[in-house]
Amino acid sequence: MEGLGFSVAGLLVGTAVGATGVGGGSLMTPILILFYGISPAIAVGTDLIYASLSKSYGVFLHQSNKTLDWNVVGWMALGSVPASFATLAYIHSIGVSPELDRLIKITLATAVIVTATFTLFQQPLLRWVNHLRGGNGTPRDTSRRTQLIFTVLSGILVGSVVTISSVGAGVIGMMLLLWIYPRHEPISLVGSDLAHAVLITGIAGLGHAQLGTVNTSMLFWLLVGALPGIWLGSRLGFRLNGLQLKKVISVILLIAGSMTMAKALASGF
Repeated sequence: MEGLGFSVAGLLVGTAVGATGVGGGSLMTPILILFYGISPAIAVGTDLIYASLSKSYGVFLHQSNKTLDWNVVGWMALGSVPASFATLAYIHSIGVSPELDRLIKITLATAVIVTATFTLFQQPLLRWVNHLRGGNGTPRDTSRRTQLIFTVLSGILVGSVVTISSVGAGVIGMMLLLWIYPRHEPISLVGSDLAHAVLITGIAGLGHAQLGTVNTSMLFWLLVGALPGIWLGSRLGFRLNGLQLKKVISVILLIAGSMTMAKALASGF
């Protein structure tokens, strides 16, 4: 019965992701912690492997459609991979402990709230990106050196946050890429962000596995529910108002993020 419960969680999150493109770790990890009583370290470690596996097919599709810029992925990884290893070293140094749980809760809550806020204000942000393009589709000049520096710095931020919380490789990474690369087509940035997410969640997940914070049985049942959920959500997404659905998901994320933050503060961070 426990496996069935995890499959239900996977189904719900998978449906949300398929219908809106929003959810993933920002929904899955808080659900596991708040409603299933899973320890923060186990929830994050398992979700990292789950994210890497579930997003791999999307990378294949983007590569097949040539909507993936490996240069962007490489420069972001230049910052994120060392940051992830450094963060893993710190996590291993403190081990599975109340201190690690509190750190995860604070980082997770912050990342979820940022994700929800960005999703709520996605349309104004896209209008701002269009303004950077010159308002008529003509991109303004941006220093290539500046772009690369900010890409590496963004990678450092995403790599650190993802390794601690399993959240940030998707929506937060996309938000940063939209700001840094207003010249690029959004679909290309989506593919690049997805490929980087698979890489960094895979590295972070393996690091957590070495710490013993990956529950393979739970991972299996989450995937059992998530894969048909993504298929179902993608079908529903064609029939429902995507913008309204994203707003609903954002409100849920804000509630989940606030509850996680309150739980962390109550435990005496």
